Amino acid sequence: MPSEAALQRKGWAFVVPALLWTLAFFIIPFAVMVMYSLWQRAGTSLVKTWSFDNYASFFEKSHFVAGLINSLEITALVTVISIVLAYPLAWIIAERVSPRWQRMALILAILPFWTSYVVRSYAWLLVLSRNGYLNQTLINLGVIDTPLEIAATRVATVTGFVHFFVMLLTLTIYANLVQLSPNYRRAAADLGANGFQTFWHVILPLTIPGVMVGAFLTFVLCIGDYITPQILGGNNELVLPQIIMLQITRRADFPTAAALSIILMVVISIAYIACARWLKMERT
Repeated sequence: MPSEAALQRKGWAFVVPALLWTLAFFIIPFAVMVMYSLWQRAGTSLVKTWSFDNYASFFEKSHFVAGLINSLEITALVTVISIVLAYPLAWIIAERVSPRWQRMALILAILPFWTSYVVRSYAWLLVLSRNGYLNQTLINLGVIDTPLEIAATRVATVTGFVHFFVMLLTLTIYANLVQLSPNYRRAAADLGANGFQTFWHVILPLTIPGVMVGAFLTFVLCIGDYITPQILGGNNELVLPQIIMLQITRRADFPTAAALSIILMVVISIAYIACARWLKMERT
């Protein structure tokens, strides 16, 4: 039988590669970004003196704060709409589709993941533009006389996001629903609960963890996304990732971009802490 020391060495042999990967591709880049955020840009050169001026400028410049507020508003709207649409879809797949066809239903649900993220965004642009399919259809039906201005608006951005994240939330909620024992419903029925009462007091609370996991993933991916707001939202209402990219591509201001990225990571960390505590409370 292997000794305890041999088992420890074997365990470290599995752990060390993961630790090295995390060190090389997360900890070191993150440390470099923090270091850059504390430097200053002077003309075309960097002043390597440590200060928090870049963080102070975030609160002093209204367009930076507005970008964060836009990001939070869009993310919250996308998350709520995606949950409202995804829960019934997941419930139908889990409860109304026979087990024989559930796999096919899930494959159809994840079809958007098989398409390039950029291609999906441009596809929605073709649908929502002034000469797009939606406006042409409404005009041909006589519903409107002039094309609607949907592209390059928040509506277009939210639509593109929801199209993707509804499928993600459907998978996480479905995974919770199929794990529920039928005994919960039988017990609720024995106690006199009707279908709505069983869902509201039994099924929904038990599936909240799946909802929260999907909601958190939606929050992280949505608030940090640059492509969809750039293609569908244009530059009319900038979100924080767009502002970060502008600091890099137009001003070459890497310290400010790094500081804004750190602020965005702090916001995501706060959301994670809030979700983790809430989920812990639900499990107890």
